[in-house]
Amino acid sequence: MLFLFVILTAFSVGFLIYPILISFLKKMKLGDTPGGRKIHKAFIPSMGGIGFVCAAGVAVGIWGWQFPLPDLRYLLGAIFLMFLVGLRDDIVELKASRKLLGQIVAVMLVVVAADIRIKTFHGFLGIGELNLAFSYIFSSIVLLALTNGFNLIDGLDGLAGTISIITLTILGSWFYVQGIESYALLSFVFLGGVLSFMVFNWHPAKIFMGDTGSLSLGFTLATLIIAFMEINEALPVGTFLKVEPTFSVSVALMIFPLYDMGRVFTKRLAQGKRPMSPDKSHVHHFLMRMGLSHDKVAFILGFIQLGIILLAFGMKDFSDHIVMPIISFIVIVLGLRLDQITVKYVKKKVELAPRILEIKELGNKGKTKVKIDKTEFKEEVNLN
Repeated sequence: MLFLFVILTAFSVGFLIYPILISFLKKMKLGDTPGGRKIHKAFIPSMGGIGFVCAAGVAVGIWGWQFPLPDLRYLLGAIFLMFLVGLRDDIVELKASRKLLGQIVAVMLVVVAADIRIKTFHGFLGIGELNLAFSYIFSSIVLLALTNGFNLIDGLDGLAGTISIITLTILGSWFYVQGIESYALLSFVFLGGVLSFMVFNWHPAKIFMGDTGSLSLGFTLATLIIAFMEINEALPVGTFLKVEPTFSVSVALMIFPLYDMGRVFTKRLAQGKRPMSPDKSHVHHFLMRMGLSHDKVAFILGFIQLGIILLAFGMKDFSDHIVMPIISFIVIVLGLRLDQITVKYVKKKVELAPRILEIKELGNKGKTKVKIDKTEFKEEVNLN
């Protein structure tokens, strides 16, 4: 019951903040203007992450005294730093190198200072405990990949929020069941904040998340997933909801951002482009080409994400060597099938569309020529 009040507190604060924030950002003209890769048709304020990060902070301030928050002091500082990096990038675009440097500092706070890192592969691929230096490096790469992978899916009304709500709900519930109240608190304050954001971000969106929100939220999710991996591994055998395929379940919790990032990077490299070069090759772009609306795409991808997570938890007694190939196979097949259906749909649409010459003929059909008898003008005209 206590955590329900935590969620309601964050939601209420966010719900009150967003109308003021939207009005302010419109006056300051801080947002996304239509054109280029943008799929919206009007000016929409960005930096929506300010609302749910503030809501989460207020909720932590109200309820956090009951929990061992000193364990989270470095994590909270790192989230705030990532928030500042995103905010700075939204106001005045940062160079990629400076943006990455800010992210690395935040990651170091979590991995080195807070000691939230991947310490073992849990027997996956025959790898056990990791060397300290390799653990730091690998954990940092994972955090950066998950953070930026989540950032890449923030291109559609309600999509990033839907994915994060699913993952935060499952992680928060799992931490609560295991008695890890500090991590449960962090999960639920962000859950309440994102729920309030979704009221204004659901299609048609009144505000976007921006890098301010996507980097903060993606980084929080990534850190909580790594914490889940290590806490789960330390649980005694037979503990309720202890999962054997730790690595697979962790991947499933962020399966859509990971798949989408791998997919677009592979396509761009195959076309001779840079991995980070922007385009419209994301999964949500393909679904929209099929005529699906923003809300339908968010529902479909959210449903698939939830299904993969539940499947991974359902196979909690199997090893990663069984669960990971199954999950990977399902995701790859769904992705390939999506590409086939989209290409087929677009080709059919092109075939049914009128050709340019046909359009000209249709335009000429409505025109009639007026014939004039020139002999009529030979007669004299009386001007009196």
